[in-house]
Amino acid sequence: MRIDIDSYREILDTLTRNKSRSFLTGFGVFWGVFMLVTLIGGGQGLREMLNRNFDGFATNTVMIWAQQTSKPYKGFRKGRYWSMDYKDIGRLHQRVPELDVVAPILFAPWGKSNTAYRGDQKTTPRIQGVTPEYAQVIAPKMYYGRFINDMDMRDHRKVCVLGKKIYKDLFKEGGDPCGKSIRVDSTYYEVIGVDYNTNGSVNFNGRAEEKITLPLTLMQQTYNRGNQVDMIAATGRKGVVMSNITPRIRETIARAHYIDPTDEQGAMVFNTEILFQLLDNLFRGVNFLIWLVGLGTLLAGAIGVSNIMMVTVRERTTEIGIRRAIGATPRMILSQIISESILLTLVAGMSGILFGVFILQMLEMGNTEDGIVNAHFQVGFWTAIFAAVVVSLMGVLAGLAPAARAMSIKPVDAMRDE
Repeated sequence: MRIDIDSYREILDTLTRNKSRSFLTGFGVFWGVFMLVTLIGGGQGLREMLNRNFDGFATNTVMIWAQQTSKPYKGFRKGRYWSMDYKDIGRLHQRVPELDVVAPILFAPWGKSNTAYRGDQKTTPRIQGVTPEYAQVIAPKMYYGRFINDMDMRDHRKVCVLGKKIYKDLFKEGGDPCGKSIRVDSTYYEVIGVDYNTNGSVNFNGRAEEKITLPLTLMQQTYNRGNQVDMIAATGRKGVVMSNITPRIRETIARAHYIDPTDEQGAMVFNTEILFQLLDNLFRGVNFLIWLVGLGTLLAGAIGVSNIMMVTVRERTTEIGIRRAIGATPRMILSQIISESILLTLVAGMSGILFGVFILQMLEMGNTEDGIVNAHFQVGFWTAIFAAVVVSLMGVLAGLAPAARAMSIKPVDAMRDE
């Protein structure tokens, strides 16, 4: 579509003459685009915030632990207490080959009050012992240093990884704590890393930020736990649906300890796959609602643009008629009306995008801690481009009806209009 400089000047003059009406119409488009951008970006940020409740969890993870039995089995009464052992790791690998990583976890004994000291600073942590494979199940966010490795396990090294809260309680001055020592009760440990993973609201024996992590072999030795295992974390191989193998996992553990394989309470298997599916389904609905509200608001703005252009054409009936009389073609009239509509919607729409991005940036800055962004309240580049294209199309569609009316004006009728 081609239009000369004089026509653009006419467009601007028209918009200036009707500036109050143009402002109100443009505000409708501005508000529609602003709503669409902020809803999309806000929905993305909300999704990330909810995902933090499962932060670090692999989507195909099961957590297994022993509880009081609820069914009698092979002469054993219900209500029996039992515990898993290290041999269960081999049993799971052998009998459930669909599993990829199987990592045992030990916790400090219940009722034991552990206190960590560094100088005159102290805090009360949760103590856990893990193997290096545990990092493949619940991915740590190492702010400083590294996680437990095979050499720590083999040599029973007195090393530890601090959770975020423990680090801030013991190292109030900040800085890299790696290589420095802390004392837990009467035992000294060298700090090798700081894990900023929080795990949100999904916690096992306390929040991740309140834990001190030791090598499993050191934990067994320090707390005299022998071959006991308090919990097993396992992930499935690619393409494996964990809910399909959950009964076999429970049966493998249960039969080895004389537990009824159908006793879901006695041999507890927590499947995170179900939670992630629920979350995905929730946000599919949220995203649909966001686009529905945003596009509906945009459509309302476009209708407002169309209405204002219809009024503008009505007020300029004589002018359009005179232009037709002195040789203006219908295409020239069409170009001018549609260009006015596109200019109005684009200016308002791009302003809405910029203001929406600014608001989202403020929200993102408010969710930043220690230089780490907890949730990204932003829209993607192509989403913004799509919004701009939609606004342009809305401008064209909004200008079609007024343009058709303008082209239908006959010079004789226009002269008689006054």
